[in-house]
Amino acid sequence: MNASDTVLATVAADTRLAIQPVILAGGSGTRLWPMSREHFPKQLIGLIGEQSLLQATANRLDGLGSVSAEKTLRVADAIIVCNEEHRFTTAEQLRGQGRRARLVLEPVPRNTAPALTAAAIHASRAGEDAVLVVMPADHVVANQDEFHRAIATGAQCAEQGAIVTLSVVPSHAETGYGYIKSGEALPCGAWKLERFVEKPHLELARQYLESGEYGWNAGIFIVRASTWVAAIEHYQPAIHAACVAAFDKGSDDGEFFRLDRDSFAASPSDSIDYAVMEQLAGERATEAFTGAVVPLDAGWSDVGSWDAIWNILPKDDSSNVARGRVMFQGASSTYAHSEGRLIACVGTQNLVVVETADAILVADKSCAQDVKAIVGRIKSERGTEAADHRKVHRPWGHYDSVDQGDRFQVKRIVVKPGARLSLQMHHHRAEHWVVVRGTALVTRGTETFILAENESTYIPIGIQHRLENPGKMPLEIIEVQSGTYLGEDDIVRFEDTYGRN
Repeated sequence: MNASDTVLATVAADTRLAIQPVILAGGSGTRLWPMSREHFPKQLIGLIGEQSLLQATANRLDGLGSVSAEKTLRVADAIIVCNEEHRFTTAEQLRGQGRRARLVLEPVPRNTAPALTAAAIHASRAGEDAVLVVMPADHVVANQDEFHRAIATGAQCAEQGAIVTLSVVPSHAETGYGYIKSGEALPCGAWKLERFVEKPHLELARQYLESGEYGWNAGIFIVRASTWVAAIEHYQPAIHAACVAAFDKGSDDGEFFRLDRDSFAASPSDSIDYAVMEQLAGERATEAFTGAVVPLDAGWSDVGSWDAIWNILPKDDSSNVARGRVMFQGASSTYAHSEGRLIACVGTQNLVVVETADAILVADKSCAQDVKAIVGRIKSERGTEAADHRKVHRPWGHYDSVDQGDRFQVKRIVVKPGARLSLQMHHHRAEHWVVVRGTALVTRGTETFILAENESTYIPIGIQHRLENPGKMPLEIIEVQSGTYLGEDDIVRFEDTYGRN
């Protein structure tokens, strides 16, 4: 029996299999601007329903334990790999659903291979060599039962040492996805991974569809933690070394694990596909590692652009999709999304219209991929609309920039019960606070005092101050800033509950 046969041997007698969900939530979603912003990306937004894409992904393995007849699949709390800037909103969304998770924070973006490696090291050092189910945070799956069946098959193959990828059964010749070619059947119920293919042109995509040998690359992987760590060390030793160092020099901060910035930044930036999966089917293939493919026919979609969202959602008789305050008159194949103001689409065809408080997108659906270029132009012109919404989330609550002009800015600030802002000061601006709802505990210099509704105070330039909500209801204030510079970087923090000093 060769090494490959040994890896894919009969399932062991143990009937319990630990499943460790790993959710990769580090994307920025620039093609879904203006809803998706750098500091509040698509995975944190309810683009399809009431839940955010992250919340829907975290719920996706609920009920998995009852699927497999051969094994009891025990699903652990998820490991979420996310950008450090998104940590508070990510944690809050999961807590809002009663979920616990471990957040591994990426200090800099390095693509999916280092992200998975950090998660696998974390899972390995927890003392259990669990099977990782690796899912991007920005996908949609319509049929959860079929998804569970594919995961259960993949988990049994992964338990035996295979590195498994899910291959979506294609419904049409799609040029926006990569493809996977499946080979011979494997004893574990999957197929041997034969080939990864980049996004093809239309004629080639049609050939793939007709052959029946290819599926769409879903970017979902199933692998034992130890198997992935060994594979990345074999194929990409620089990534392995950097991630081990980032973990060894990292710090534990309650529900967050902070990877060491310098060590993680030293890692090459590479995807799971390029770093390992293509190697399993290429010239560097070795008997030590087996690539396996499990078909997935569960209504999967990569929510990557506005035309993809139009394609997923229910449509009226003229193939229009409306979200929010929208009216159609003689329109067809139009997607319109309103965050507040009325959108009236008259005679439109094949358009995307998205309205937010500070930006409006109008695009032909066939050009939906080009939205990313607009975001690049906004950044080059130093526009704020690429990074932030008008409403900005903070760990203590949020603020909404209501109005601004030369030397002034007006914000509506909402502080959650029991929360408080950092003890801080500003070099260039003064602030006037008016309480419109709730009770405020104010620190101003050496003073500490209470403000009730309809009361106000003034914070001069250069004075240390802090705003707190000691009550049991949200605190809402109107803040008027005045000064020569009003940027968010004019904040000097002295104390901060959330570690942002």
